Amino acid sequence: QVQLVESGGGLVQAGGSLRLSCTASGRSISGYAMGWFRQAPGKEREFVATISWSGSSTYYADSVKGRFTISRDNAKNTVLLQMNSLKPEDSAVYYCAARSGSAAYTGSASYNYWGQGTQVTVSS
Repeated sequence: QVQLVESGGGLVQAGGSLRLSCTASGRSISGYAMGWFRQAPGKEREFVATISWSGSSTYYADSVKGRFTISRDNAKNTVLLQMNSLKPEDSAVYYCAARSGSAAYTGSASYNYWGQGTQVTVSS
């Protein structure tokens, strides 16, 4: 079992930055691909970013490409999401997820473990 806890969310003005952290416990994440997803009120959960177990491969949703950066530190069992140039449409609950296997993957159904989420609100 892997337990995931997100932190770093909050209220920020448009154009600002936030850094989300996902800390894992129970098992090393070195054998897992990791992902970030988000869900806004009244909308389905959507893919944001994913990173392979080694960190060598990353993929982003088109809506965040060039503004968000996913990274990981397996020694610290942590995954980060640096979010820059935030827009009001980025407002959502952001979830960290772990997927058994090494490859980064955009589909939420393939992720085995999920955190409780952290709220990000971007004001205009």
